[in-house]
Amino acid sequence: QVQLVESGGGLVQTGDSLRLSCVASGRAFDQYTMGWFRQAPGKEREFVATISLNGGLANYADSVKGRFTISRDNALNTVFLQMNSLKPEDTAVYYCAADRLLSVQTMSVETDHDIWGQGTQVTVSS
Repeated sequence: QVQLVESGGGLVQTGDSLRLSCVASGRAFDQYTMGWFRQAPGKEREFVATISLNGGLANYADSVKGRFTISRDNALNTVFLQMNSLKPEDTAVYYCAADRLLSVQTMSVETDHDIWGQGTQVTVSS
């Protein structure tokens, strides 16, 4: 039902900030748990953050806790990832994903998600 398009990536320096957006088409956005995942060059795709249907709960990878914030605006059909204090190891393609009525904990550890976006590149130079 929902299709996802990411934007907001770019080239930044260590310590800079970026805000990624994931815009969903479709009429059932508020029925999906949403998440951000990333894949660095030569690495497997990894969990970054997940958020519940109404935005009340969130789960973060240890590597981004205290630096990244996931949020959503269901009226805009959009999920955001605010990334602060960026490090070179954050360099990756960032993908948003959707799972129907899933807990944030379960979505963070599963690899088979209902819907994926095409990704946006984030590059952090040192």
